[in-house]
Amino acid sequence: MITKAIIPVAGWGTRRLPITKIIEKSMLPVGNRPLVDYSVQELIKAGVKDIYMVIGNAEPCQVREFYRDNLALNQYLVERGKEDKLGLAKTLPDDVKVHYTVQNPSGKYGTAVPIAMVVEEYKIDEPVLVFMGDDFIWNPSGESAAEALIKASGGSDAAILGVEIPKEEVEKYGVLSAEEGRLVGVVEKPKPEEAPSNLINVSKYIMTPELLKKIVKYVNENDFGPLDQEYMVTDPIDEFIKEGGVMKVAPTTGEYLDGGSVEGWLHANNVVCG
Repeated sequence: MITKAIIPVAGWGTRRLPITKIIEKSMLPVGNRPLVDYSVQELIKAGVKDIYMVIGNAEPCQVREFYRDNLALNQYLVERGKEDKLGLAKTLPDDVKVHYTVQNPSGKYGTAVPIAMVVEEYKIDEPVLVFMGDDFIWNPSGESAAEALIKASGGSDAAILGVEIPKEEVEKYGVLSAEEGRLVGVVEKPKPEEAPSNLINVSKYIMTPELLKKIVKYVNENDFGPLDQEYMVTDPIDEFIKEGGVMKVAPTTGEYLDGGSVEGWLHANNVVCG
């Protein structure tokens, strides 16, 4: 059983300025909940007990405050006879713990960096789920993304979530190439007629200890300049596969909702609240 998950939420959210000057991107509201909480609650339902959040160094950290008990609020609710609201104010079950790692925004940048930081800091040597903090899969009446990944992994293999979209839209995404349910590679922004599938990569994974070690090695042994290239997690994934590692593809029937753009965030609210 997978009981650990990593969620990077340290980005500045520059595409959403000026609102992200005062509200962290992962905390932008979709309905009555922040973006990141859709993934957090889904992971908890899938059996995760330890969540490793990679946060920025700005204070106060809104993500940390959201997942901390607010004793003053709880007291207010009790005093005003609103005990029925206490459950809504409690954002984590007692048996789930959130751990925080601070990422310096002026340091190394890219999707591989926060994963490597958590693995090294907490010496993680077991399979983990990895979800980004500013998007989620909406599938309230079906299988969640976490459940789909766990099923595909079979309890031992790495796995990557594939979201099906219309073929004519694949040019904006990394597209999964698979054979017999195994990932062969990720083709970045192919033309529709050249795309290997209509399954896109939305950065939701199960990563095995072997793959995690490759990610740490990739980040530590490369010294890309700030204007050269990002430390993309797909690079060590490609190496892992080429060396014989198995990463299963987990398709989902859910809808991918992304809060990174104004249009995506408005659409997410319309879907969730509609």
